[in-house]
Amino acid sequence: MEGVGLADSWGTDAHKTLNVPYDAGIVVVRDVAALRSAIGMHAEYLMQDDHGPATPWRRYPSFPTGQGVPVWAALRSLGGDGVRELVAGRAECAAELARRLAEVPGVEVLNDVVFTQLSLAFGSDERTRAVTDFIMADGRVWMSGSRWQGRDILRVSVTNWSTDSADLDIAVQAIKDALAATA
Repeated sequence: MEGVGLADSWGTDAHKTLNVPYDAGIVVVRDVAALRSAIGMHAEYLMQDDHGPATPWRRYPSFPTGQGVPVWAALRSLGGDGVRELVAGRAECAAELARRLAEVPGVEVLNDVVFTQLSLAFGSDERTRAVTDFIMADGRVWMSGSRWQGRDILRVSVTNWSTDSADLDIAVQAIKDALAATA
């Protein structure tokens, strides 16, 4: 984490980690003026306050309708320790799911699982698409198809705060069933 302090900026998707609406992201910048210049709205008829807290249209690429409220509420209710515990718990669940799936014949875990994302393949692109179609139609778990490094994949995000070992059991079984059905 030492490198974070050296960054000019960084951003993250609050939706995945904090379980807030899709359009809620977080950006931290060293140079606020550069951010305002890049994404701010500038028009004569919009009141500007250069010396006080920034007006919303100077901080967002579109006029927001409260996107920051769910993020603020989640951060406020969790606190620093709660956020750390939430993030660590999701990463541990993802790593455990990857370990368990790596033991299933026919499953390739393509990425190093260091956070909450898994990229899975099942041999050929055709088979991977068939497994993905089965998983999506089955409905026991939500996983989606994507492409990564030139391959079709089943993309798995372990992000819900309530995901536990029983949910991992369901996910592993759903993938086993998909493999059996597409053999």
